[in-house]
Amino acid sequence: MYSISEIAEKVDISAHTLRYYEKEGIIKPVRNDSGVRQFDEKHLQWLQFVKKLRETQMPVSQIKEYTRLFLKGEHTANARLNLLEEHQQYIRDQIETLLATDDMLTKKISTYKELMRESLVK
Repeated sequence: MYSISEIAEKVDISAHTLRYYEKEGIIKPVRNDSGVRQFDEKHLQWLQFVKKLRETQMPVSQIKEYTRLFLKGEHTANARLNLLEEHQQYIRDQIETLLATDDMLTKKISTYKELMRESLVK
């Protein structure tokens, strides 16, 4: 079992964020007899998944919906699949936009470098 500070370090998120996720129902840590939060390997894996979703701009509201569906059971698998497929498409759209922007910037940078070379020759 991990303490809140240990799990926060392992996942590289703050204890404050963990408390927020608990308040929002995204994570439900076990509490010992003293009321101290404890996390296990399943919590660790779940939090790593949630962190990736947040890093790819999935709103907390959608993560909460995914969590709610997951906790309802297997009969929600199709709804969870749809939610993840929609997010994956969002990510792919962002990748396409970033690649196009990178290409545009590469061309613009090349143009500036060429202009600078030409001005040095003159």
